Amino acid sequence: MSNPASSKDAIRKDWDTYFMDIAYMVSTRSRCPRRHVGAVLVQGKKLLGTAYNGAPMGVHDCLEAGCMIAEEIEVKTVDGVEQVFRKQRCIRTIHAEQNLLLFTDRANREGSTVYVTDQPCWTCANMLANSGVVEVVYHRGYPKDSDKVYELMEQKGIVFRQIGPYSAPEQAEMTVTS
Repeated sequence: MSNPASSKDAIRKDWDTYFMDIAYMVSTRSRCPRRHVGAVLVQGKKLLGTAYNGAPMGVHDCLEAGCMIAEEIEVKTVDGVEQVFRKQRCIRTIHAEQNLLLFTDRANREGSTVYVTDQPCWTCANMLANSGVVEVVYHRGYPKDSDKVYELMEQKGIVFRQIGPYSAPEQAEMTVTS
């Protein structure tokens, strides 16, 4: 005869999976046609806030008004050779991490962890670096800013890690276009 308690523990999710699942479910609120991103703020095992990417409240979003794409040019030195990289970003959208910081208190962020579906971009990483968080856990990579972001997090002493292996909840799956 099986022990009911042990069979329940066998299917119980670990904390990283639990909080990342919540971040993905939060991302389903996004109306961005390019990428749904969700973020959650956790202190210990206590959920303190959630946010997703989208247009400012009361403003037409990208599904209603179209994406507002801006192209950025960045010069990087790769193997001693300067190379030009072009990046496209939607500037209509407030990123999930930015919304999370806007709608949570600094006191709650001190010593906390942010779970975010996607690796933060450079701007969000800068904001997180000054926010009081001590750890950022993400799932999907964002190679456009990855090297700079890793370096910043290391300088700040913020634990920065990609969760894996991990599969997002079926209800939150989205094909990322850029």
